[in-house]
Amino acid sequence: MPTEYLWGPPAAAMLLGYLLGSIPFGLILTRAFGAGDVRAIGSGNIGATNVLRTGRKELAAATLLLDGAKGAAAVLLAAWLFPGHEVPAAAAAFLGHCYPAWLNFRGGKGLATLLGICLALYWPIGLVFAVVWLALFAVLRISSVAGMAAAVATPVAAAWFARFDFVLLLLALAALAFWKHRANIDRLIQGTEPRVGSKAEESQG
Repeated sequence: MPTEYLWGPPAAAMLLGYLLGSIPFGLILTRAFGAGDVRAIGSGNIGATNVLRTGRKELAAATLLLDGAKGAAAVLLAAWLFPGHEVPAAAAAFLGHCYPAWLNFRGGKGLATLLGICLALYWPIGLVFAVVWLALFAVLRISSVAGMAAAVATPVAAAWFARFDFVLLLLALAALAFWKHRANIDRLIQGTEPRVGSKAEESQG
């Protein structure tokens, strides 16, 4: 088998995943609909939680859906174009969202994109993610806690459902999600992490 065939499909799948993942929907939507540059408010993050700080709930919801959709699209397109290389496409999509080249590698925290990835890889894992995220958010109103707990739940769910082919990927993505939330973790330790909707939440992410 030619060497280029061995590395060509996974490299192409990763490029596809990165390009899709790096589309900054939060920034595009806030600019297109007159809400300004989302990077100039709150945490400076381009994800749905920070878009919500513009006061435009519909833009935050659209950002959440589109960030999830691009993660799912990366996996599904890779499965169609490069069968067997969905995992590298998923990893690259997550990295693209967190570190988009066009925004000086300053992107979002990846949780909505991770949800889309999980739903496309094996939908029961995505369902576990969504249930954990929604349940904890409903109780605590702390976006970071709900999101990090949901990320941790994904490799556990993959193992529970005997999808061991996804466990290492989801462990790595959960670890990166925690890294992206390190400022939130510091505030949680200090007891200053705000709840969504509070006055303190308007200036932190």
